[in-house]
Amino acid sequence: QVQLVESGGGLVQAGGSLRLSCAASARTFSSYSMAWFRQAPGKERDFVATITRNDIKWYGDSVKGRFSISRDNANNTVYLQMNSLKPEDTAVYYCAAREGGSRWRSDEYDYWGQGTQVTVST
Repeated sequence: QVQLVESGGGLVQAGGSLRLSCAASARTFSSYSMAWFRQAPGKERDFVATITRNDIKWYGDSVKGRFSISRDNANNTVYLQMNSLKPEDTAVYYCAAREGGSRWRSDEYDYWGQGTQVTVST
């Protein structure tokens, strides 16, 4: 069983930055692919970014060039650096984990955090 705890959300003005963190309890954290998803009110949960066990990264089209995912295997943590934030980035951001390769679909992830709210004001 893997427990994930997100932190770092908050209120920021458009154009600003935030860094989200996700701390994992897995003893073999380095063997998991990690991802960030987000869900705005009334909308589906959307893919944001993923990082594989081998540090390969993919991003959703709406965040490419603005967001960056990284991982620190020594501290069992994955990060999402969010720059040039826009009001449409407002959502609850979720960290997810799965054994094996990265995926873009939320239903292919086995473990989820509780989410952290990101609100971008105009």
